[in-house]
Amino acid sequence: MDAHSRGRADEIDPADQWVLNPQTGNYELRLDHSAGQSQPAAPSHPRPRTGGSATPPGQRTHDRPAETAPAAPPVPGQRRRRAAEPGDRPSAPGRRKRRPEKSRKKKVLMWTGGTMAVVLVGGAAGAYALYNHFDNNINTIEVAGGSEGFKDDEAFNILLIGTDKRTGEGNSGYGDKNSPGHADTTILFHVSKDRTNATAMSIPRDLVIDIPECETKLPDGSVKKIPGQQRQRFNISLGQSGRDPGCTMRTVKEITGLTVDHFMMADFNAVKEMTTAVGGVKVCVEKPVDDPKSHLKLPKGESTIMGEQALAFVRTRSSFGNKSDLDRMKVQQQFLSSMIRQMKSDDTLTSPTKLFDLADAATKALTVDTGIGSISKLKSLAGELSKIDTKNITFLTMPVIDNPAEPKPVTVVPHPEEAPRLFEMMLSDTSLTEVKKKEQDAKNAQAQAEAKLLQGPRSTAREVRVDVYNGSGKTGAAQKTIDWLQNEHGVTRSSNRSNAPEKAAKTTLTYAPNQADQARKLADLMGLPASALRQGTQAAAEREPMTLVLGDDYKGAGVPLTGPAKAPEGAQTADKQVCAK
Repeated sequence: MDAHSRGRADEIDPADQWVLNPQTGNYELRLDHSAGQSQPAAPSHPRPRTGGSATPPGQRTHDRPAETAPAAPPVPGQRRRRAAEPGDRPSAPGRRKRRPEKSRKKKVLMWTGGTMAVVLVGGAAGAYALYNHFDNNINTIEVAGGSEGFKDDEAFNILLIGTDKRTGEGNSGYGDKNSPGHADTTILFHVSKDRTNATAMSIPRDLVIDIPECETKLPDGSVKKIPGQQRQRFNISLGQSGRDPGCTMRTVKEITGLTVDHFMMADFNAVKEMTTAVGGVKVCVEKPVDDPKSHLKLPKGESTIMGEQALAFVRTRSSFGNKSDLDRMKVQQQFLSSMIRQMKSDDTLTSPTKLFDLADAATKALTVDTGIGSISKLKSLAGELSKIDTKNITFLTMPVIDNPAEPKPVTVVPHPEEAPRLFEMMLSDTSLTEVKKKEQDAKNAQAQAEAKLLQGPRSTAREVRVDVYNGSGKTGAAQKTIDWLQNEHGVTRSSNRSNAPEKAAKTTLTYAPNQADQARKLADLMGLPASALRQGTQAAAEREPMTLVLGDDYKGAGVPLTGPAKAPEGAQTADKQVCAK
């Protein structure tokens, strides 16, 4: 009988081959499934196999002296998968009944289950050694202000950083020589509170911003303060002047307002090793690629890439779009979407070899903060991320414009209106894929009634009369709004009435019925939701102004209070293959 057939006759569960011997305390492989196992203290005699012949003629057996031992309960007999049914024919003597062929998927699952059974009965020592192996692979950095893990009932943010530091075998020709590395590729990954969706926002490395002062922890436990710098490229927030990933986390918070809980940093080797571990990642290009700089060569259409070729794909800038870093980020987003799909595919999840290789490659290639710097914590993190359907993971780039301070722009700055709008959507857990409506059904009727206030004719901007009060608690908010209304939109009949009598939680616009056309126009200009409009019952005098009170939800002059109904242009979800252009 071969190893694959042993124990499978008569519908016996292969996992039941391993049984516990209560006398020795060990798991043993039983080949005789017809009865309980004999007691070790009894004399040993050969027994015929089920359905087979007795001891061959001429073969002698020897009795071993019995040892005195307490009686032990017999090992329970093996289970059968089903009871015998009427009409079943008994197997011929000496033969086992042929079983119907199983589907390929069932075979894979059976083999995987059998493998896991062998691992488990191999003892805790092996599992502990494997756990330690992965745990020892992980590199950690203690950052100032980092979080300890995460909570099930809270949203969280992870900063994914790709550094151009020349670490790892075969990477001496990449990046800047003798450089401690930069934040070459940075993605802010926001996971919603209810785990139904996630937003992955790429931050351009050539984004010009102010880098705040930050603290780094030195090997001796002391803390070093690194002064901030104004109007610098974002990529120097890491590596330069001794800045660690905690400084990059602090910079991202200054830009977006979102607190970054953890970071995961990878070098060039991460791309090469992880793509190889999963057997390659599918990518698509609209035209053939032959890039002498990155050495990327691909035919038109779909290809499966790994190793050096995968690294070339995410590094190239000369082959796609207008050859800028912004277009390279789109390609990287397409690559990461495809890699997520591959890691969550049955091809990976049903292969113990691929799972081991992926875990080994990931733990070796990644550097993380101490808050998630163990296998148990990374496992918990993976469990949270696995709850999100790939169709609800949106990749997009931070909205930017060309740097107006440069005659020939080579850098970018945050878009004054679209960037704050996106940050506010992320802060409020708004799903960019619109898979879940944020408003409950109970509020729909009220929303429809409020929406009617915005239906009707509009006045011109010049006809709008409004007094602006600052109830936001933000210094200068009223004057900034007046300047924006007058200079950008021609609302010249607007006046700053200084601070409101008390602080307001929400921005409101109060007006008379005969001012409704002015209210609608102002709501259009400022992006006020219908819920912000307060229509009175008494008619206003001819030149009487409306009253606008800026509340705590005020984010800045020109920043709408309502988010867009759809994801920003250029957003893509992780469940679809997109060809690089």
